[in-house]
Amino acid sequence: MPLVRIIEELCDGCGECIPSCHEGALKIVEGKARLVDAAACDGAGACIGECPRGAIVFEDAAMPKAPPAPVLHDPVLGSASSCPGAAHRTGAAPAAGEPLAAVSALRQWPIQLHLLSPAAPFLAGSDLLLAADCAAFACGGFHAQWLAGRTLAIACPKLDAGQEAYEEKLVAMLRHASLASVTVVIMEVPCCAGLVRLVQRAVARAGVAVPVRVAVLGVDGALVFDSARELAAAARAAV
Repeated sequence: MPLVRIIEELCDGCGECIPSCHEGALKIVEGKARLVDAAACDGAGACIGECPRGAIVFEDAAMPKAPPAPVLHDPVLGSASSCPGAAHRTGAAPAAGEPLAAVSALRQWPIQLHLLSPAAPFLAGSDLLLAADCAAFACGGFHAQWLAGRTLAIACPKLDAGQEAYEEKLVAMLRHASLASVTVVIMEVPCCAGLVRLVQRAVARAGVAVPVRVAVLGVDGALVFDSARELAAAARAAV
């Protein structure tokens, strides 16, 4: 089921929603906006805020569990956004005198996926950590918990241009760098799931058997989901 629905009677085919869909799931067909690739829709809802006619809505079954995000006015773009990931939330600050980790576990440069070469020597046989840009800022123990011992690549599945280039680069890494494993760390906001789908497509295309671990962090940095933990629990239950 699509994550967003277009009310055909309200759509006038203006096309304002098309540029906001970074996944390319929307197109104008016969004078109306259409969801032409439901699998690519990440449910972030950026298109909803761009529609001046209110013709795009969330499907009832796909409504996010979090409270609806407020409509925000962007002073630069001059347009509204109703992306669930943009909802304002405030967390607790560290207590006075609370120690913060100061040792970096980063062992290579560059780290942005666009800038990484599949032929980089530090990639060969390594455990790759593909992290959403926001993850390290949300998780105070990111270096110790996720980065230590891994090679890092960062990306944003919503805002970065060239997602096709990301997929091609990951395919090349998987085929030529003989990665030992891939760990994907994303945030709990809906659009972040695009990073997982990116890895899944790349692994399928590369035709290699490489273990993939997926971890989801809350906006407070807490671990919400860990596929490795789920697999371990299932194994214990099967004994």
